[in-house]
Amino acid sequence: MWDPGKYLMFDDHRSRPFEELVARIRAESPRRVVDLGCGPGHLTETLAKRWPAAAIEAFDSSPEMVAAARERGIDAEAGDVRDWRPRPDTDVAVCNAVLQWVPRHEELLRRWAVELPPGAWLAMQVPGNFAAPSHVSTRALAASPKWAPRLAAAGLRDEDSVLDPTGYATILAEAGCAVDAWETTYLHRLTGSDPVLDWLTGTGLRPVRSVLDDAAWQEYRADLAPRLRAAYPPRADGTTWLPFRRVFVVAQTPYAR
Repeated sequence: MWDPGKYLMFDDHRSRPFEELVARIRAESPRRVVDLGCGPGHLTETLAKRWPAAAIEAFDSSPEMVAAARERGIDAEAGDVRDWRPRPDTDVAVCNAVLQWVPRHEELLRRWAVELPPGAWLAMQVPGNFAAPSHVSTRALAASPKWAPRLAAAGLRDEDSVLDPTGYATILAEAGCAVDAWETTYLHRLTGSDPVLDWLTGTGLRPVRSVLDDAAWQEYRADLAPRLRAAYPPRADGTTWLPFRRVFVVAQTPYAR
């Protein structure tokens, strides 16, 4: 279950990669713009502002996120990216911080590259930090004797959940696309007593939360907090640095196939 409030707690930090991704899309007058995994809709709004003449299509697999997007006036629908098929007028498709949750999403990218119309833009961004101490600590605790029996079905993401820029660029280039791929490591300056734990609660710990009751969830958080404080010690001014690597790809489908 996604919590829109927790997700938006770090809105500025989470919005910047989306903005930098979309800035590389050079579509001028797209007919249809699709937000694949729109979340609470606050970033979908920016797509509508950039391309006001375009039909905006948005969906998310989380009912909570769809409800939050609808409260913003976004005509969002419930849906799974694995089932999405582009309409003939889809000129821009944006998939921001979604595909890390989808096993074998490389096949989706190959299919989308073929099904999108000629000259369409496909932009995606995924976290590339699954080897970071935050995720290593989360997985190690989940695999401990205390928690392994309860979290065997959680499905936490590992280092193989995403590719590097070359991997994604190769897939889309082989499909005939013009490709721009890169990675960026952001250095987020967080505040609060357990800011990295709060950050993970809004995203990476969702699989853990989904299989634990309220009491067990609070117990797991209490066990994880000191590990994260040791990995990301607070600075003298009370803030905490969180390095966060992300992988970006912007591709344009070929005009002739």
